[in-house]
Amino acid sequence: MKFNVKIIKGLIAGLFVSVSVLSEVNAAAPDARTIVNNSLNLFYSAANDMSVNVKMRLINSQGKERQREMTLLRKDVNDAGDQHYYIFFHAPSDVKSTTFMVWKHAQKDDDRWIYIPAIKLVRRIAADDKRSSFVGSDFTYEDVSGRNINDETHKLLRSVKYAQRPVYVVESTLKRPTDYVKRVSWIDQETWVPLREEYFDVRNQKVRIFTADKIKKINNHYTVTERTMKNLQTGHQTKAVFENVKYDVGLEDNLFNERYLRNPPRKWIQ
Repeated sequence: MKFNVKIIKGLIAGLFVSVSVLSEVNAAAPDARTIVNNSLNLFYSAANDMSVNVKMRLINSQGKERQREMTLLRKDVNDAGDQHYYIFFHAPSDVKSTTFMVWKHAQKDDDRWIYIPAIKLVRRIAADDKRSSFVGSDFTYEDVSGRNINDETHKLLRSVKYAQRPVYVVESTLKRPTDYVKRVSWIDQETWVPLREEYFDVRNQKVRIFTADKIKKINNHYTVTERTMKNLQTGHQTKAVFENVKYDVGLEDNLFNERYLRNPPRKWIQ
C-alpha cells in the first residue's frame, strides 16, 4: 500500500493545529473554582446591599397554582463573604407576616431563623436543613441565600454556546451529598450569570432544573429578574419574579436581629 506523503504531512499539521487551538482555549479559561466563585458573587453579592420584591408561583403537575409574595433584604457584612438576609412574607394569608433571617458565614455553617406569627415563635433552622424546601417551593433555603463554594469540588467540563451565549459548563460535586450529589451549571462567560443548572441524585438521575428566564442590567449589575426551578420527580415547579430591584439602598446593620423578626421594619418592607 502506498501512502501520499503530502496528505500525511497535511493530517499531521492539522492535528498539531487542533491541539494548539484546544490548548489555547483551555489556557484562556479560568479554573472551575474561579468560574463558580465569580458566578456566586454575581448572583448573591451584587453591590453592598439590596432590596427586592419577589413573587413566586408554585405550580403542581396538574397546573394548579399557589402564590407567595415577599420582600427580601440583603446586606454584605465584610469582604470575606459574610452576609445577612431578611425576608418578610406579604401573602398569602397562611404565611402573611412570617419572617425569615439568615446570617451567612463564609467559613462555617450559616445561622437561620424563621418567625411563625400564628404561634408567635422564633425557630432556629438547623444547618442540615439548608437544602430543604423554602416555604413549600422548589427552591431550597440555600438557593435563596446562596451556597458555600467550599461545600463542593468543581470541574470545568467544556465551553459551549447556550441560548446563543458563550458559556462555561461546570460540574460541582457535593462533599457531603444530600438530596442531590452534583449539579452542572451553564455559566455565561461574559456576565457570570448562571443561565441553567441541573441537579443529579446518587443514581445520576436528573432531579431538578434551574433556568434564568429573564436578565436585566440594573445599576450596572446583571440581575436574574425571572427564574424557574423544576422538580423532575414530582412535576412541580416554581417561577419567581423579582420586582423593584434596588442596590446600595443603605440598609442598617441592626435590621438583621431577632427583634425585627417579631417586629418587621416597616420602612423597608412596604
